Amino acid sequence: MALIVHLKTVSELRGKGDRIAKVTFRGQSFYSRVLENCEGVADFDETFRWPVASSIDRNEVLEIQIFNYSKVFSNKLIGTFCMVLQKVVEENRVEVTDTLMDDSNAIIKTSLSMEVRYQATDGTVGPWDDGDFLGDESLQEEKDSQETDGLLPGSRPSTRISGEKSFRRAGRSVFSAMKLGKTRSHKEEPQRQDEPAVLEMEDLDHLAIQLGDGLDPDSVSLASVTALTSNVSNKRSKPDIKMEPSAGRPMDYQVSITVIEARQLVGLNMDPVVCVEVGDDKKYTSMKESTNCPYYNEYFVFDFHVSPDVMFDKIIKISVIHSKNLLRSGTLVGSFKMDVGTVYSQPEHQFHHKWAILSDPDDISAGLKGYVKCDVAVVGKGDNIKTPHKANETDEDDIEGNLLLPEGVPPERQWARFYVKIYRAEGLPRMNTSLMANVKKAFIGENKDLVDPYVQVFFAGQKGKTSVQKSSYEPLWNEQVVFTDLFPPLCKRMKVQIRDSDKVNDVAIGTHFIDLRKISNDGDKGFLPTLGPAWVNMYGSTRNYTLLDEHQDLNEGLGEGVSFRARLMLGLAVEILDTSNPELTSSTEVQVEQATPVSESCTGRMEEFFLFGAFLEASMIDRKNGDKPITFEVTIGNYGNEVDGMSRPLRPRPRKEPGDEEEVDLIQNSSDDEGDEAGDLASVSSTPPMRPQITDRNYFHLPYLERKPCIYIKSWWPDQRRRLYNANIMDHIADKLEEGLNDVQEMIKTEKSYPERRLRGVLEELSCGCHRFLSLSDKDQGRSSRTRLDRERLKSCMRELESMGQQAKSLRAQVKRHTVRDKLRSCQNFLQKLRFLADEPQHSIPDVFIWMMSNNKRIAYARVPSKDLLFSIVEEELGKDCAKVKTLFLKLPGKRGFGSAGWTVQAKLELYLWLGLSKQRKDFLCGLPCGFEEVKAAQGLGLHSFPPISLVYTKKQAFQLRAHMYQARSLFAADSSGLSDPFARVFFINQSQCTEVLNETLCPTWDQMLVFDNLELYGEAHELRDDPPIIVIEIYDQDSMGKADFMGRTFAKPLVKMADEAYCPPRFPPQLEYYQIYRGSATAGDLLAAFELLQIGPSGKADLPPINGPVDMDRGPIMPVPVGIRPVLSKYRVEVLFWGLRDLKRVNLAQVDRPRVDIECAGKGVQSSLIHNYKKNPNFNTLVKWFEVDLPENELLHPPLNIRVVDCRAFGRYTLVGSHAVSSLRRFIYRPPDRSAPNWNTTGEVVVSMEPEEPVKKLETMVKLDATSDAVVKVDVAEDEKERKKKKKKGPSEEPEEEEPDESMLDWWSKYFASIDTMKEQLRQHETSGTDLEEKEEMESAEGLKGPMKSKEKSRAAKEEKKKKNQSPGPGQGSEAPEKKKAKIDELKVYPKELESEFDSFEDWLHTFNLLRGKTGDDEDGSTEEERIVGRFKGSLCVYKVPLPEDVSREAGYDPTYGMFQGIPSNDPINVLVRIYVVRATDLHPADINGKADPYIAIKLGKTDIRDKENYISKQLNPVFGKSFDIEASFPMESMLTVAVYDWDLVGTDDLIGETKIDLENRFYSKHRATCGIAQTYSIHGYNIWRDPMKPSQILTRLCKEGKVDGPHFGPHGRVRVANRVFTGPSEIEDENGQRKPTDEHVALSALRHWEDIPRVGCRLVPEHVETRPLLNPDKPGIEQGRLELWVDMFPMDMPAPGTPLDISPRKPKKYELRVIVWNTDEVVLEDDDFFTGEKSSDIFVRGWLKGQQEDKQDTDVHYHSLTGEGNFNWRYLFPFDYLAAEEKIVMSKKESMFSWDETEYKIPARLTLQIWDADHFSADDFLGAIELDLNRFPRGAKTAKQCTMEMATGEVDVPLVSIFKQKRVKGWWPLLARNENDEFELTGKVEAELHLLTAEEAEKNPVGLARNEPDPLEKPNRPDTAFVWFLNPLKSIKYLICTRYKWLIIKIVLALLGLLMLALFLYSLPGYMVKKLLGA
Repeated sequence: MALIVHLKTVSELRGKGDRIAKVTFRGQSFYSRVLENCEGVADFDETFRWPVASSIDRNEVLEIQIFNYSKVFSNKLIGTFCMVLQKVVEENRVEVTDTLMDDSNAIIKTSLSMEVRYQATDGTVGPWDDGDFLGDESLQEEKDSQETDGLLPGSRPSTRISGEKSFRRAGRSVFSAMKLGKTRSHKEEPQRQDEPAVLEMEDLDHLAIQLGDGLDPDSVSLASVTALTSNVSNKRSKPDIKMEPSAGRPMDYQVSITVIEARQLVGLNMDPVVCVEVGDDKKYTSMKESTNCPYYNEYFVFDFHVSPDVMFDKIIKISVIHSKNLLRSGTLVGSFKMDVGTVYSQPEHQFHHKWAILSDPDDISAGLKGYVKCDVAVVGKGDNIKTPHKANETDEDDIEGNLLLPEGVPPERQWARFYVKIYRAEGLPRMNTSLMANVKKAFIGENKDLVDPYVQVFFAGQKGKTSVQKSSYEPLWNEQVVFTDLFPPLCKRMKVQIRDSDKVNDVAIGTHFIDLRKISNDGDKGFLPTLGPAWVNMYGSTRNYTLLDEHQDLNEGLGEGVSFRARLMLGLAVEILDTSNPELTSSTEVQVEQATPVSESCTGRMEEFFLFGAFLEASMIDRKNGDKPITFEVTIGNYGNEVDGMSRPLRPRPRKEPGDEEEVDLIQNSSDDEGDEAGDLASVSSTPPMRPQITDRNYFHLPYLERKPCIYIKSWWPDQRRRLYNANIMDHIADKLEEGLNDVQEMIKTEKSYPERRLRGVLEELSCGCHRFLSLSDKDQGRSSRTRLDRERLKSCMRELESMGQQAKSLRAQVKRHTVRDKLRSCQNFLQKLRFLADEPQHSIPDVFIWMMSNNKRIAYARVPSKDLLFSIVEEELGKDCAKVKTLFLKLPGKRGFGSAGWTVQAKLELYLWLGLSKQRKDFLCGLPCGFEEVKAAQGLGLHSFPPISLVYTKKQAFQLRAHMYQARSLFAADSSGLSDPFARVFFINQSQCTEVLNETLCPTWDQMLVFDNLELYGEAHELRDDPPIIVIEIYDQDSMGKADFMGRTFAKPLVKMADEAYCPPRFPPQLEYYQIYRGSATAGDLLAAFELLQIGPSGKADLPPINGPVDMDRGPIMPVPVGIRPVLSKYRVEVLFWGLRDLKRVNLAQVDRPRVDIECAGKGVQSSLIHNYKKNPNFNTLVKWFEVDLPENELLHPPLNIRVVDCRAFGRYTLVGSHAVSSLRRFIYRPPDRSAPNWNTTGEVVVSMEPEEPVKKLETMVKLDATSDAVVKVDVAEDEKERKKKKKKGPSEEPEEEEPDESMLDWWSKYFASIDTMKEQLRQHETSGTDLEEKEEMESAEGLKGPMKSKEKSRAAKEEKKKKNQSPGPGQGSEAPEKKKAKIDELKVYPKELESEFDSFEDWLHTFNLLRGKTGDDEDGSTEEERIVGRFKGSLCVYKVPLPEDVSREAGYDPTYGMFQGIPSNDPINVLVRIYVVRATDLHPADINGKADPYIAIKLGKTDIRDKENYISKQLNPVFGKSFDIEASFPMESMLTVAVYDWDLVGTDDLIGETKIDLENRFYSKHRATCGIAQTYSIHGYNIWRDPMKPSQILTRLCKEGKVDGPHFGPHGRVRVANRVFTGPSEIEDENGQRKPTDEHVALSALRHWEDIPRVGCRLVPEHVETRPLLNPDKPGIEQGRLELWVDMFPMDMPAPGTPLDISPRKPKKYELRVIVWNTDEVVLEDDDFFTGEKSSDIFVRGWLKGQQEDKQDTDVHYHSLTGEGNFNWRYLFPFDYLAAEEKIVMSKKESMFSWDETEYKIPARLTLQIWDADHFSADDFLGAIELDLNRFPRGAKTAKQCTMEMATGEVDVPLVSIFKQKRVKGWWPLLARNENDEFELTGKVEAELHLLTAEEAEKNPVGLARNEPDPLEKPNRPDTAFVWFLNPLKSIKYLICTRYKWLIIKIVLALLGLLMLALFLYSLPGYMVKKLLGA
């Protein structure tokens, strides 16, 4: 569906000038080319095409504007023509000639003539053009020129024109990875006037500016922009450059999990253990006793070496087990699981300090079972994990806000059932040998299918399997496997596997992964996971059965399948459970049950599909396969697979029932004239065998010449094309977007102007594409075979794309020059989302495989997704390779294709493919290059639609290809010397040629033109112009022995010149381009080259541009690259600073003794002086040398510079030690400083005042420094001091909170911890300010859309607001708020990374170049860059155009011998005192079996090796070392410092945990002055004493002298002037005795701390700091093994000696004693029933502990028989403990077990636990309730028992929190809680206690007794008489029972007994008396 405008001419123009036309329809504008110097008539003759989505309305308008084009000023409008499209819509084709109107709507003379055509989709308007569907060749070309030209909405105008004027861009494209010859006209080369200019980006921008009428510069036609970069052609699709399958290759992974603590565990008085499981590995924490909130802080590491797919499917399971010991496994409390992939997809690949929710898998009706706080991180090789410095601990106690769940998962997850329904499978391969089957058949005569399939489903660590269907290739199961798990699950993938049941071992037949993210949507309008019923296709190894299948991994789902295995019909549904329902089975075991069968048609109606392929070329066939005939086989599913495909005859083609009306397709292809198709059109799926011919030493080709073999296959599949169509539309949009983004990146990289315009264009294109999707995707709605997923996916895709379109629009408005990079990132997110959406989870047609067969063996294959080949009449739905010629590179299957084997191409095919419904197949030849005749099989003769078996080309063109191979850079090192001998081999069709071999280089400059003559290309000339075949360039390393090694490959597209074109600008000569070279999927350098394909006209080669230029005779018959193409050169001078060589390793076992450095660039070079004795002094004695060389003017084309180190041996022999290639000289090019910049302005004074201040506050009080401001900001410190004194005088009464820290109390650690707090604060501010900015922008864009904000976002924003309010006080009080809270402590700077990364590796003038040797490792060898380093060269380069700018050489003190390197220090050896302070290590990798390590420090510098072995720290992964080490070293011999952490072992050698290396020399000589950090303030005593032997004033004087800066001039009142900056500050200092004396040091220090503001020489000086360095272990390259915090000071020995080192030894914990008196209890629940009376009572006692139940639990005596829950104790506990105030932790040491060698130090939170128990004599005591008080913040006790409520402990009411360390003494009532059956807290008692804290000294002076003992005994409790023990005092209890309580009861009982006795006696004696009476006896 398209609108096509052919603009012919504009006549009666006035004057003479350049004209340009702009054609606009639906807001989408196209520009014509510029017609230069035309008078009256402008003959445009151009065609523009708009693919339109919705049919055109008759009122829509087409607008054409004609301008006078001007390069400089804005374009001037001549006139406008508007046309209402009513007539066009009715008639479909209108020719118009009419006059234009000017601005004021007046008619002018100028007239225009054009033709407008409209093609509607549905065929409603007018008949179809004849050319549109018929396969008639005569109309073919016209069809091409219209239909297939626009690739996507808003692509480009089709400019196919007849006649001489034709001017058409060649197909130039930016492939995803390579640019196939995008022209880039040189800035220097003026565009010649005689040809219409191609709109380069620059011109476009002028154009934009010129269209001045209020036009936005980026509303310049996007099409014209895209045309520059996009592939105009549509006959060829883009080849994929990355060859090797990366999936399936194993990698190193490390999962590290820290279990910190657990909370709110459900159960009474438990002994919990946490079990951590990753995959099949289990590890356990230690057991904590009798607590529901255990604290562990244990660290576990799991190492894996598996492929990513396997890794990310592993399940991490954290479970809590109650009372596990050696004998019993314990009972599971609850568990939590997620897969590794979920963690890996988190930011930074980790969850930090998050709470995992435990649930019980056996009882899903129960609620949550508690929380475990943990850190989980997954690191692959090369990932570095930043440990976030979290804000204070209290934030993390907010459990709900810090759950261990990915973003967007609700905290309340519900239980759900996952039903995986397995219906049936077809097309299974045979899985047994047929031997037994044949025997059986012979005996019994039955024929069986040779496979016994069943299906196994894996999900979330569980698996279930269906029944086995014996002997069936088409098994029918109709079963469902039911999983129960929490929803949404934290496991992303479900694995469904068909397996073959076998007596010995079951093997997988095929595997399919269901990605739950693709079949569900968690948005507000989302849907639960659902799938099918749908077929999924399974791919794996080839189908022929072998006993040991080498590709079995492929069937397990690892790596790319190489053949169709089977297809399985399955469905998936999820049901959220209502756990309150009593009928629910509460277990989560997997169940298998019957499922209701579904009808066959539910997956779509079976349709006949037709696949056609034509092999146009087969070349680059590996020589191993060159000796036997070769045939190619194409298969789709099992159709076409003749070797091992069908295990039984095909399903018959479905016959039409009479009632089944076919939908009438657009092409009514009546099959009557074709005879009975089924009979005739049998498939031809393989090409006839043919013997390959030799191309060159490595490759063969098949000589197809003009006869191209074809294949065709009929197959039947359910018709689910809509799924594929929608995916195709999204893929098209994504491809467009990706291409555009690559362009923008390229423009940024090559510093082209206006990348933001290109980006705006890309966004415009994206939003058009999204709207196009909305109109196309929702067609044919009412299909019965659409599954629920189809409907839901369609809805969600439409929503996503609609919002993406709007976002793209609003983003486009925000793209500005400075925001291009940020916006580019957001566009990358769009791209990822599109790719994700386009991946269709429900397959329909299987992929197409092309196999190369030799001798009936399968050799190599290629796999093409069927959706890429699918035909549709709507252009956007067309597969991207449908009806195109695709270049395929065949690769080896499975593991054979890993590594170097996979890089060699097995064969290169040019293959044309078409797949579509049989009834649409009229058009299947439409995309082939024209000019062929069909050859049909005998039975198909004369039938129009019968496919040909081969094509014979009658038209062929002769061409000459010129490959201009200029140079390559950063190639792969293929020899052991670390260099290569590269040559390039260029392949085009079936010819190949090589460049010469250049020895020993990684950056060859071949400068060679290769000419390919007699090239015959088949097809029409004009097609070849736009669509030349691609060129393959392979780079090899020449070996004297054996064959050349493959080093990399790239592709290019030549620029084509037809015989009738002139060889002149702007298209010719072509420009050199960089092409990215790939080796496998890794990049391996760049090639700089240009390629042109010249048509040889009728008069032969005479017409071709002459090959001029000398044939370089020295090099043999080698033609250099001709002049117009090779870069323009200028003379440059390269100055080299030779400093020294370091760490050279041995070469061939001999030590390097006399090394020399050779520098070479573009054939010129220079050698350093010789180092005579490397051991004694590895520095050079001549520092600076230079050479002159011709380099290209264009910096991007600069050749690399090679550095080589050779060792000069005896007898004039040289050995190469190592080499380094500087691939880009850009960073060494000298650029004269911009003297107009503000900090160069040296007039006027700038005053900066320095006050010591809160660093956090610094954000507000930065002084803007620019040359003109005279700002003086002063706050006198003396004032500050006075204030402080005043405060002190006021006394503590007024400000109890603010404790002024006592100087004597403060130590280095106070400073360190204060600094860490500051760092966290800054990081947090940084984060919040970052999010603020983002949110602000988002809000702006949202307002732009006026769209309602989603409720989710709203709540998030509200939360953020709340957080902000809590965290950061407003700017007003923000600055004071921290002051109040924090005492004023001097701070240092804590860097969370290495110092080098902060200061650019200290390469401010001295650079370090790593020297490499040995082959570059490929992934599987695991040899990394590190292992190839054989040493380092230190030096620098400076490159500049030759006449040096005057002002440099005229500067004062310019020394010509040093050239550009003025003022560098001498490099003579120097002795230095190196002082290393090691603070602490964090997160060390455990080295012992128990999951801990015993770390100690080892330091090595030169010959000094210190091992601090005796001070190892036992069983600690976060050791605090706090030590300093002094080493004397002499630079340069000893300059590499290694600080390592080892693990101490009692037996055996100690293991290295990790080490870090520091280059001290660069630090020592750096201008940043990294010898000794500059402190924040200057003081001469106390904890902040000045460490440097030089005072600030001396340092300042020296810096000024070295930098030739005027100053320092110290003035009165604390002022100093340096150059034009004045610094002020305090002018007095206080010594130890409090005496004040004047000093200049403070101001000098303030000048130093702002040294970067000094003009010309300023740079940041290193502050006093602690740096954090990662520890690495060479055995596990790239994975961090922990971190080390340290800093290094260096003092030259010829200067005054520094003072004693700072004392940073770890703080000793302070000894305290906590005295707890338990006075009374009340309202304790009554547990026991009385033995005699059945009354409720309790025998109460109270238990308490501080460090842990085992260590120091103390019990009171028992208060027996409490009937009211009251108990009286008056009992004292004593808990001595060691406490670290800074960390708020108790420190305790104990042996872990009886076998431990030494005690382990633990740090545990200071928590006091009080419990009440009921004592039992014969059974275990019963636990009644407990409370845990955190001694730093616990609720203040209630005054009376009545006021004491349960909420005090649960935190539901705000109770003032107190700290025992501040209050010292607290008394009150506290509630005791326990959980009831429903897991809710209930109050089980109250305790009155008194807590009293004393330091150890106070406790010694004032001792008290334990319990009620002396000294200071407590009085006995006054207990009622019932509280005694009955068996000790039975009489007393009986008396008590009788006398008091039961007196009346006993009397009543006695009376009743008497009565009864009387009655009994009466009854007994009654008969006797009666007898007596009767007988009268």
